[in-house]
Amino acid sequence: MAKAKDKDNKGGGTIALNKRARFEYHIDQRYEAGIALQGWELKALRAGRINFGESYATIKSDEIFLVGASIPPLISASTHVIAEDRRTRKLLLHRKEIDQLVGAVERKGYTLVPTAMYWKNGHVKVEVGLAQGKQEHDKRNTEKQRDWQIEKQRTMRSHNRV
Repeated sequence: MAKAKDKDNKGGGTIALNKRARFEYHIDQRYEAGIALQGWELKALRAGRINFGESYATIKSDEIFLVGASIPPLISASTHVIAEDRRTRKLLLHRKEIDQLVGAVERKGYTLVPTAMYWKNGHVKVEVGLAQGKQEHDKRNTEKQRDWQIEKQRTMRSHNRV
């Protein structure tokens, strides 16, 4: 009975989404990265405590780090650990993937944007997108397309009812 319960907990549940990233950037490729976390951070993530919207990924000495993600500690977390909620966290990728990302960022002017954080087989994963910034007219087009899709759905629903 306990094993079946464990399997349910290890499923791929979403922790946080960065919806603003899809609005601000054209995301060309996505990479799945692990993240180096401390114990109290895992407990806070299980409780759903994360502010992911203002975060970004940066490259320092051929390693990739997540900057600006805020994980506020739980009150019941360890009292002997001084919790820094906005610390820089290391993203864990294969060397080949890091080299590809470094090349794209330095040579082609791409940006690394975290788009999602989720559970996968009991581990926390971060989806990092290789992105280019949108200009103002691109953002307006995105809004226009979204509004048109909503209007189309409403029309189809009302048409199917009649």
